Amino acid sequence: MRRMETALLDGTWPAGTRLPAERLLAGQYGVARNTIREAIQRLGARGLLQSRRGAGVFVTEQLRAGIASPWRQLVADHPVLRDDILEFRRVLEGATAYFAALRADPADLKRIRGLLRALETSREQDDKAAEAEADAKLHEAIAQASHNTMFLHLHTSVIGMLREHITINGTGLRVQDEDASALLLLQHRTLCEAILARRPEEARTAMQTHIDFVRARVDEEGGEGGEGTGAERGED
Repeated sequence: MRRMETALLDGTWPAGTRLPAERLLAGQYGVARNTIREAIQRLGARGLLQSRRGAGVFVTEQLRAGIASPWRQLVADHPVLRDDILEFRRVLEGATAYFAALRADPADLKRIRGLLRALETSREQDDKAAEAEADAKLHEAIAQASHNTMFLHLHTSVIGMLREHITINGTGLRVQDEDASALLLLQHRTLCEAILARRPEEARTAMQTHIDFVRARVDEEGGEGGEGTGAERGED
């Protein structure tokens, strides 16, 4: 059960993931299927896993909800929080970029390359919704590549909590300012190149420069709430 908990904490099994079959898990962990079944039942009783008849066992949103729930409505109702959120992101994501450059494994680097390509493709096609989605996934991949369970948990909880509200408000900066879209892509290229080249200080600086740019542009817009949080969707 502890090893399965680790898979939940370190992002191996993010929310919504369907767990491998009991037989495969038993082989992976070198235990009997009954042991796997009992561990799943215990984790299910704690709300971390959920069995769906005919579909399998899935990871719930419980870990994310622990931090996200009280904030979701507050962020929606108090858009002035965007400055605090961006300030927090500068620190948190600067650290995730730094450690991603140090610790990313081959699978992490492949994922980051693929998402950068997706970002470039959506930019070429002028598909701002797809561009914003690739942007969000890229930031998540960098957090996962940091291989620090606390960074990953904070990222998926505190940053991920904005998704629902942000999605409603569109793609933010990319819609408001065409020039911003090109600059955001350049910033993401610089960031990814630093991580792929394993230059941690450059990666942290690139991420912080990126967040500073977003914050400055949001401030320039002068801000109605929806636009402020919407801008973050373009860069989540």
